[in-house]
Amino acid sequence: MTEASTQGIELEHGSRFVRGAVELLSSMRFAISLLTVICIASVIGTVLKQHEPIPNYVNQFGPFWADAFLTLQLNAVYSAWWFLLILAFLVVSTTLCIARNTPKILADLKSFKESIREQSLQAFHHKAEAVLAHGPRAEADRIGGALAASGWKVRLQERDTTSGRGVMVAARAGGAGKIGYIAAHSAIVLICLGGLFDGDLIVRAQTWLGGKSVYSGGGMIADVKPEHWLPASNPTFRGNVFVPEGQQSSTAILSQSDGILLQDLPFTIELKKFIVEYYSTGMPKLFASDVVLHDRATGEKLERRIEVNHPASYKGIEIYQASFEDGGSAVTLKAVPMRAAAKPFELNGVIGGKSEITNGNEKLTVEYTGLRVINVENFGEASASGADVRRVDLGHTLEQRLGAADKSSKGRELRNVGPSISYKLRDASGQAREYSNYMLPVDMQDGGPKMFLLGVRDTPGEPFRYLRIPADQDGSMQDFLRLHEALLDPAQRERAVQRYVSQVVEPGKPELVKQLAESANRALDLFAGAEPVGGKKTGGLQAIADFMEEAVPAAEREKAAGVLMRILAGAVAELDAEARAGAGLKPLPADEATGRYMNQAMLALSDMYFYPAPVALELKDFKQVQASVFQVARAPGKTVVYLGCLLLILGIFAMLYVRERRVWVWLAPAGADGTEARMAMSTSRNTLDADREFDLLKRRLLAAEGETKT
Repeated sequence: MTEASTQGIELEHGSRFVRGAVELLSSMRFAISLLTVICIASVIGTVLKQHEPIPNYVNQFGPFWADAFLTLQLNAVYSAWWFLLILAFLVVSTTLCIARNTPKILADLKSFKESIREQSLQAFHHKAEAVLAHGPRAEADRIGGALAASGWKVRLQERDTTSGRGVMVAARAGGAGKIGYIAAHSAIVLICLGGLFDGDLIVRAQTWLGGKSVYSGGGMIADVKPEHWLPASNPTFRGNVFVPEGQQSSTAILSQSDGILLQDLPFTIELKKFIVEYYSTGMPKLFASDVVLHDRATGEKLERRIEVNHPASYKGIEIYQASFEDGGSAVTLKAVPMRAAAKPFELNGVIGGKSEITNGNEKLTVEYTGLRVINVENFGEASASGADVRRVDLGHTLEQRLGAADKSSKGRELRNVGPSISYKLRDASGQAREYSNYMLPVDMQDGGPKMFLLGVRDTPGEPFRYLRIPADQDGSMQDFLRLHEALLDPAQRERAVQRYVSQVVEPGKPELVKQLAESANRALDLFAGAEPVGGKKTGGLQAIADFMEEAVPAAEREKAAGVLMRILAGAVAELDAEARAGAGLKPLPADEATGRYMNQAMLALSDMYFYPAPVALELKDFKQVQASVFQVARAPGKTVVYLGCLLLILGIFAMLYVRERRVWVWLAPAGADGTEARMAMSTSRNTLDADREFDLLKRRLLAAEGETKT
């Protein structure tokens, strides 16, 4: 039988280089090598996130590897020039392989090889001999009929021998296995062609030959020059369309490795309403878009609902629900002072926009980056990551918050902790930190008060650290902010010390009163950051620790620290009472709940000195505007790819499960009316099934009429 050769086409004429290049390009070994490279590149494209912003690669891999990935275009593997070139070479190489082997395969399928010599039958693995009762012609008709009835194709050839006229019976079956080779290799060509058609080849051809260029700047879409736009007649493309609720868009953005191209659509997508439903874990269960498609040529309007895995199709363009984003929600923020000089104020902004604020002589830019109305958090100790869609786990990240905190061993559960606002504060030098603040206080389930969580991180690659501010009985920060303001006021600190001393020291002990007042004043001044330690001003518990390390011998620090902390706690409690009295409120009751509140308030006051911004922006109100991100694709090669996949399945099935078999039976005269028979069978794969089939054929064709010898 004929096997497909791994060698290429060998030209008889031309230079040695040309003949070698054609042989290599048309060889099967070259096609397999290209296919291996494509598989490796596809693995890279699957593992490495594609078309991410450049800073993301720098943060994740570092500047060196990020630059290497961008140079090799590994951030856009499937649209890289070298990937498309390999695909093109694979198409040419596989096509030449098919062209070289198909005539041989077809010729082999038509051939019965009935001219094989009878002596050659002895060399086959499957062979048998027998003496039959009737003459060669009669036995040939019987054997040929039996094979034909079993689905074999049969041909008879008569030959003259020294003992008379003999007959060679040649039969073949399972030729679909050879057809499978052609189908499988043709499938590779079709799939690669479909990939080239639906990939970036046509788009890149327009940038190479059609005068188009990639746009890498910023600004309004309407201001982008025509050379960066692709026409609505573009035969193939795949891009994203961002549409806020109540707005329209007819422009798709095609991401390229070095920028974008703008694709003009023949219709306009209007988003009427975006619908999203969540599981209890915070993961989206359903998100869908009710849209109206406006035909720009005829003015026709079509209403459609687009869901995940349920796209809409119009004018040969498929519209998929890709994701959803904020569409420009309006937010009202209140500035919470974190420094003595800061003052409260309100700020109105739009997600995606900016505002200017001042920090004394320094200007800061507030960049509103996100609004999330649902935050389902996992507070379990065993959890390694958050249950919400952004994988924020407060149970884990609160351990890394600013300052100390008590840890709870109680069980946790998933729950929605309400809306949150995220923003960046950028200084005049361009440096920025990211902040994420929750609108509502969170019940930490540790027996203490609810907490307002104010998150901060220096880089996108690190988790948020949270400052926790205890909520008062009204669920607000007012009591805490009043206490913070009182701590920064020397007069109120003095009155709080007097209140504290008068309650702790019995009358008639002036020396003790003076000594305790001095200690309480120093403790409050250190805690408020009003008294420098070691030539620097700090504040909070860190200032107390620095003072103990500088002023108290090591052997006495533990005892002195305990005394000073009790004095500080009492003075802060009286400071809170003083602040409430100034606001016309009664002091908090002396109970366990107040003790837990004051403990958390002291920790928060201490942590505020490490908060890197003069104010924290608290979300007070918002008006949410959703937006859908649609993927639009015109993919004429899709049908070609589907056909290729079908051929690939059929071809592989045929090659694996269909065995080509050939049978020869040589019938020669023996005696007066008898016939000597020699039988052999060849198969593409020697298996147990082949052994069983040969035994069955041997019994049916030879054993019925005479004695069989193997």
